[in-house]
Amino acid sequence: MAAPSDKNEIYISSSPHFSKTSSTTKTMLAVICGLLPLAVYGVVLYGVKALVIILTSVVTCVVSELAFQLLNKQPLRILDLSAVVTGLLLALVCPPRTPVWMVVLGAVFAIVVAKQFFGGIGANVFNPALAGRAFMFVSFSGEMGNHWVRPSITCDGATGATMLSKMKAGSVFIPDDWYMGYFLGNRNGCIGESSILLILLAFIVLVAIKVVDWRATVGMVCTVAVATFISGGDVLMSLMAGGLLFGAVFMATDYATTPVTPWGRLIFGIGCGLITFLIRHFGSYPEGVMFSILIMNSVTPFLNKIVGRKYGYAKKSAKKGSAK
Repeated sequence: MAAPSDKNEIYISSSPHFSKTSSTTKTMLAVICGLLPLAVYGVVLYGVKALVIILTSVVTCVVSELAFQLLNKQPLRILDLSAVVTGLLLALVCPPRTPVWMVVLGAVFAIVVAKQFFGGIGANVFNPALAGRAFMFVSFSGEMGNHWVRPSITCDGATGATMLSKMKAGSVFIPDDWYMGYFLGNRNGCIGESSILLILLAFIVLVAIKVVDWRATVGMVCTVAVATFISGGDVLMSLMAGGLLFGAVFMATDYATTPVTPWGRLIFGIGCGLITFLIRHFGSYPEGVMFSILIMNSVTPFLNKIVGRKYGYAKKSAKKGSAK
């Protein structure tokens, strides 16, 4: 029996896939534009140290990708801006006191191990920026989890533990004016997770221009809110404290590591939210966003199968038997 010709073969490349006149570069540029206001505000809050961390992370990611592709004689892909996005994301989820050398190690791990070892853009299983941060957290937990700097403007005067740490340690009195302060970003935390207002504005714009899908984000945030309400916790503060909104908007919507179907993305977000809540309330670590998204990244191939999409079938435009 003769082998089938190439014209009859069906080739499915790795994500991201685009059905409209778009490109990876344009998509990454849109994400960068959404992240830049957060980066600028982080520098306003934490000063030159934050700027150094951001520049170090971005440059290291780009150089690492370029070096890996040159050494392996692969096509150069740095102009697709995906390495820049990874560098920005990694920097913005780092505490403002993170040593520069640690940022370099995290960026190299994110690009080389979490991305290029799996085949490059679209073939990676785990979100590269979160994988890099997880590597830094596991290797240097003291620096990544215990040292927080007081921003130049702050609503609660906190210089040590974050609000999530205080809430996990026991009940804490929260004055009414702190909620607005947290919404605007006047509190300690990672460089880019502070301003809820800027994160929400970025989300609205990215959804409006169809760069990200809303389902994973809404599913994750709503699940945390409902679970917190049932447990008797402070719903509003649980949503604004920590990196929940940042992770839900910029990490849980990653093309390559999240499901391809609408229902799959919704289930993915619900899973992220549930795991985040469980870690926050029952685990030893006050924040669970990073681990929840990475865990659900590993479930993505399974979700793509059980909530799959049938190709080659047209959608029914009207009910059977209806007359026009």
